[in-house]
Amino acid sequence: MLKKISVSRLKPGMFVHELCGDWMSHPFWRAQFLLKREDLHRIVDAGIQHVYIDTDRGLDDQDAVAATEVQAAVEEELQALLATPDDHVLRVSVHEEMARARKVHEQAHKVVRTMMSDVRLGRAVSLEDAEPVVEAITGSVLRNSGALLGLIGIKNKDDYTFLHSVSVCTLMIAFGRSLGLSGDELRQGGIGGLLHDIGKMRVPDSVLNKPGRLTDAEFDMIKRHPGDGHAVLLETPGIGPVPLDITRHHHERLDGHGYPDKLSGDAISTMARMAAIVDVYDAITADRCYHKGLPAAEALRKMWEWSADHFDQKLLQAFMRCVGIYPVGSLVRLESGRLGVVVEQNEGSLLTPRLRVFFSTRSNGYIKPEMLDLSRRPGSVDRIVSAEAPEKWGVDPRRFLLLE
Repeated sequence: MLKKISVSRLKPGMFVHELCGDWMSHPFWRAQFLLKREDLHRIVDAGIQHVYIDTDRGLDDQDAVAATEVQAAVEEELQALLATPDDHVLRVSVHEEMARARKVHEQAHKVVRTMMSDVRLGRAVSLEDAEPVVEAITGSVLRNSGALLGLIGIKNKDDYTFLHSVSVCTLMIAFGRSLGLSGDELRQGGIGGLLHDIGKMRVPDSVLNKPGRLTDAEFDMIKRHPGDGHAVLLETPGIGPVPLDITRHHHERLDGHGYPDKLSGDAISTMARMAAIVDVYDAITADRCYHKGLPAAEALRKMWEWSADHFDQKLLQAFMRCVGIYPVGSLVRLESGRLGVVVEQNEGSLLTPRLRVFFSTRSNGYIKPEMLDLSRRPGSVDRIVSAEAPEKWGVDPRRFLLLE
């Protein structure tokens, strides 16, 4: 049985099923392991506050709370918090924007790959390369953010670092816009998102892509990348204070257990707090060699569970309103047994998006694709019951998200 426990009650012999925190903030990645004394010290040093233990594989604790109880409480909180979505007016539909968004995404990927390759070779970053990418992404987001937000979930492991930068840029712009930012503020946030991981080009690929637990020395290399990126950008003519701040501080945490400067509370700027949320969200929803990406809805629930220690809760709530509890591109299962991919949010409720249904779990086969607006079928059997991982059913929802 899975239970949640405070780190203060951990003891050797317990089986750690999950650490409550994003895996870029500690050296364990996503491994599950029988707890040894030396592991306990590393968990405490990493600032982890809670973990899930598997009592069938290790010791139990009388104060531990069943995972099902924790998940039910988180779900109840989110339902109350996200009763209504972001109220920005969309200029065009997702369908109309998708073709342009594809081109923007492909071009941004190419530019980021080139910039990062230049940094790896010791060359400087050019804002003349970055700024047109940010402008194009901003234009697409302003027309309809759902198109690009749907595309950013499409990543392959080999190009992850480059595509992650494009995704964080896109999410920062969408997030900033939902908070009322515009003009140069929005542009600077986008540039910071695009360049935030530039310091990873000074980390060996063997460490970045290591499938197992990192050694202390390897984790120290990872923790240097914000400072290394900051140093690279200091050599970039015309770079502003916002991209520098985002690059250096996107791994800081409100409780002071982040890196590289261990800032806490109000010492962390709003832009850096936004970037921390966006960076973790995109990282934990992506497939990597050391973990399987979470469905977007599950990732948001996890982040809310961690938020008291890690994130600005008001900003996290605003972010969830921005992307939706079932973001564009999410695979969901309905009470009717059908699977659908979310193609657009509804203005009235984040819990009733527009879907394209395409698969029946009851017959375990594809069905004729059909658009379904859940907001127009109150009380019907077509209510979302869960977010699903595509590999569980052997389906590729991207085919139906991008369907013309």
